[in-house]
This record gives sequence, structure tokens and C-alpha cells, in this order.
Amino acid sequence: MLEIRPDEHAALVDGRPLSLTMRELQLLTTLAANPQRILTREELYAEVWGREPRNDDRSVDVYVSRLRSKLSEALPGQSLIHTHSGIGYRFSPDG
Repeated sequence: MLEIRPDEHAALVDGRPLSLTMRELQLLTTLAANPQRILTREELYAEVWGREPRNDDRSVDVYVSRLRSKLSEALPGQSLIHTHSGIGYRFSPDG
């Protein structure tokens, strides 16, 4: 079970700390705060990085990939972050 504690700058899986960078945690927190809603890359960038992205900036995609990798290692068989091609990402703890 994933537990996100933004005030403590922590994410836990089954009570064990998940090793995330601050940006990964901010990204996870932002996605999880909007379950089932597709967030555009621009929305995520503005929320996590605090500014508008450049046209060629792929930071959101890179960080989502890293975050997915860490989540899949900690929670095998669960897919929590879903891609919506050309739009952005959606957090769905139910699949």
C-alpha cells in the first residue's frame, strides 16, 4: 500500500520509506492529489517546477519514467501512473 506524506517529505510502501527525490515526490503528490484526472505536462511542470516549460523540455516525461520505475519495484504488478498520449498523465490507484 502506498502512503504519501507530503508534510513529512515522505512516501511509504507498506510502511517502508520509498527513496524519492524531492521532484519525484512533488510529482507523485501532485498526481495523487488529482486521482483519475488527466494532468497535462504543462500543468505538472507548472506545479512541480513552478514555471512554464520550454517547448522542447521533456523533464516531466523523464521524472514520470523514474517515478514509475521506483513504484513498480516497490509495488510489483501495480500500475499507478497512466499515460494519455499527447495529453499528459493520470494517477489511478485502481488501475
